[in-house]
Amino acid sequence: MHARLDHLVIAAASLAEGVAWCEATLGVTPGPGGAHPLMGTHNRLLNVASDAFPAAYLEIIAIEPGKRPSRAGTHRWFDLDDGALQAGLAQHGPRLIHFVARVPDAHAALHALAHDEHAHIDRGQLLEASRDTPAGRLEWQIAVRDDGQRLFYGALPTLIQWGPVHPTDAMPASGLSMRALRATHPRAADLSAALATIGMADMAVDAGPPNLVAVLDTPRGPVTLESQGL
Repeated sequence: MHARLDHLVIAAASLAEGVAWCEATLGVTPGPGGAHPLMGTHNRLLNVASDAFPAAYLEIIAIEPGKRPSRAGTHRWFDLDDGALQAGLAQHGPRLIHFVARVPDAHAALHALAHDEHAHIDRGQLLEASRDTPAGRLEWQIAVRDDGQRLFYGALPTLIQWGPVHPTDAMPASGLSMRALRATHPRAADLSAALATIGMADMAVDAGPPNLVAVLDTPRGPVTLESQGL
């Protein structure tokens, strides 16, 4: 099993707020994204690939006004329906809340998490999704729980398996590059074990309050993004 960072998830109360945050915080304007009818969300994207994190990107995501998930009776991904998260975004603005890891075999990764003696984690069921872009049709499978929970306060990644086309294939360089990704959590040993199960044993995890930390090199120098337990 070998998982790699696919993308960072920045949640915003609205996509316009997310774009403004990106320009103010990272010094660049995000590129185009699209809509996710399955979840009632939409996004904007930025390439943040580096030698250490190839094919990585940053996603700014928000609930699309007036849209409901087409999956009746379930919650949106990444805890976006959570009242506390929504209140935090409304009060403090957009924030890093999660990350997604790509795997070569999502079924095997989910099985490993569910049945490993140190994990026993329900990461959710695999959903098939697609979106047409000017560069071609994006197709992917992604694991989403019916309750929409991120798990470990966002420090255990959502798992994704892409089809033949990856979003970064058509993304121009943004001037941003990923430098580091680490986490702290009160159950650091449990989180480390779960990460090792999916092949991310090299991600640094320390004991402490829940926090996901990403460091990006930007035109303004290094910028540190933190979830601070959201």
